Amino acid sequence: MADDLVMDFQSDDYFMQQALREARKAYEAQEVPVGAVIVRAGQVIARSWNQVETLKDATAHAEMLSLTSAQSAVGDWRLEGCTLYVTKEPCPMCAGAIVHCRPERVVFGCPDTKAGAAGGWINLLESNPPLNHRCEIASGVMGAECLALLQSFFREARERKKEARKKMTE
Repeated sequence: MADDLVMDFQSDDYFMQQALREARKAYEAQEVPVGAVIVRAGQVIARSWNQVETLKDATAHAEMLSLTSAQSAVGDWRLEGCTLYVTKEPCPMCAGAIVHCRPERVVFGCPDTKAGAAGGWINLLESNPPLNHRCEIASGVMGAECLALLQSFFREARERKKEARKKMTE
């Protein structure tokens, strides 16, 4: 029983929990709740959450912001030896940036079958021959928790919209 209480502070689950913490910050700010952390040599070197509405910037996805922060931390645009943990499968914009930054691995929680670019709709990270880099992908890490957070956010957003429409018609 005591072994059940041991937490591996180097595991994908541990770092995905860190990304989920960032996603909750986005949720609290009424941003789409996606969070990301970048790890190198077992240490978190960058973390971020979606800030599209906050910054009024369509490129302010959690992945993009964490990539920029990690490059500053490393002192280079190449993120060799790094792993990106993100709560939702990266979109094509983020996947393109990831390829150019060259992390070793990308670990994501829940898939995005409509717009995911790490195997959901297209796979830009692993198997696109014209691109100069490929990332190892691990998907579904804490996927149920990541998906539940997104579903809750969009359910609440629909309710807010419905209430606003109701007030306009009164």
